[in-house]
Amino acid sequence: MKKYEESLYCQGYKNIAGLDEVGRGCWAGPLVVAICVLPTSYCNSKIKDSKKLSVHQRNILFEEIIKVALLVDWIIFEPSYVDEHNPKKTSIIGMEQLINKHQKNIDFCLIDAEKIKQTSIPFLSIIKGDNLSQSIAAASIVAKVIRDREMEKLDHLYPEYKFSKNKGYGTKEHQIALMKNKPIFNVHRFSYKPIKKILDYNNKL
Repeated sequence: MKKYEESLYCQGYKNIAGLDEVGRGCWAGPLVVAICVLPTSYCNSKIKDSKKLSVHQRNILFEEIIKVALLVDWIIFEPSYVDEHNPKKTSIIGMEQLINKHQKNIDFCLIDAEKIKQTSIPFLSIIKGDNLSQSIAAASIVAKVIRDREMEKLDHLYPEYKFSKNKGYGTKEHQIALMKNKPIFNVHRFSYKPIKKILDYNNKL
């Protein structure tokens, strides 16, 4: 999980940032983009793609990453912003904003899949990077934990949608709740086709 980082260390780069996003395909809730710079000597085989970890494992690793990382930060984009810009563009905007914000403390960026433009920092886009880079995987864990906590907050506000369970994804249970209660502005993503269909259906009733 450190082959990309080790190669860059050999080239003279030291502060290598990993970036990833979570929540792009969700029907509800925010999209979160995170950045993480780990010490050159740090290695943890338990850090991997956040989707492959249990909630308990993610929370433990999140606390460790926050403790040991040289840099950790994230941006939370509300559903209305995702609706306006689309999820892919939102992810790129978030990555560019984080890189530019911390550019004085970054030498190189490893990014999960996306290609950025608005930054002077060199980067490498890696397909399925959260499976191949410890730095990207760490960012994915941070983004996932932060987003899950946001969904817990929404669950308290709107318990009928069971956001603490489905995390805003389009589960059957979530779909049934939407048909019964209707989508909520700036909670659900109104630009998504499944939400549009439900809105159209409810408007015809």
